[in-house]
Amino acid sequence: MQNILACIDASSYANSVCDLAAWAAGRLQIPVELLHVVQRKEAVAARGDLSGAIGLGARTDLMEELVRLEETDARLQVERGRALLKAAEARLRAVGAGDVRPLHRHGGIVETILEREADARVIVMGKRGAGHEFATDHIGSKIERVVRASSRPILVASRAVDTPRTVVLAYDASPAAERALGRLLDSPLFAGMSVHIVMAGSDDDPHRRALDDAATRLGGSRAVTMTLRKGKPEQVIADVVADTPGAMLMMGAYGHSPIRTLIVGSTTTAMIRTVKVPVLLVR
Repeated sequence: MQNILACIDASSYANSVCDLAAWAAGRLQIPVELLHVVQRKEAVAARGDLSGAIGLGARTDLMEELVRLEETDARLQVERGRALLKAAEARLRAVGAGDVRPLHRHGGIVETILEREADARVIVMGKRGAGHEFATDHIGSKIERVVRASSRPILVASRAVDTPRTVVLAYDASPAAERALGRLLDSPLFAGMSVHIVMAGSDDDPHRRALDDAATRLGGSRAVTMTLRKGKPEQVIADVVADTPGAMLMMGAYGHSPIRTLIVGSTTTAMIRTVKVPVLLVR
């Protein structure tokens, strides 16, 4: 059965992940799978292995103590994860999610998400993890890795979210943008929402024709507005998002580049990093 895969950790983004997951689940009428992953940490490595600098007997005692500490830490991580899932489930139900399925896993975060995405319509993740949530100059490494590897739409939660009311579609007529436009046309997730199509470029006939064609395809009962403005895409898009109440930015995610420095594309990365609204990346 399809679901919304909501991925939480101990960061302050967890509440936003829950709110967006509940919103999406309500519009799509599907359950929420609430995922928390406990990553295994080696106690010896975490505390530094100093056993080589002391005598044999003391070294044996130290190793035994480190093993006990590791076991204690593992139990604490499990209990902490259960508490996080319980609180997140309560929030999801409080904001309207009727079918919530908590899932506690051990292992790699990215690997577990990719394993669970088979039944996911949308993956919801916080912009940054607990270890880097206040590092405002970058996005979390887990986001980059999931976007590179996943085949599902990924909804990136900002620290605080309003109920999305307007989709700001970053559009440049590229294959990635066309995929996003196709999803916007077909998915009930966006039913009844107004759309603001934004394009960065010179105000000329080719750009106008591309915008008009996209707006025509989105027409009907949906309210559609357009912005064509000269400037860097990341600045033009960010300005429109900032001026749009209840905005959710939607854009095509870049392909799997073999050049690691590109990650998910410079504009995509800049948008996730800088805008203060949810960002939906479409594969």
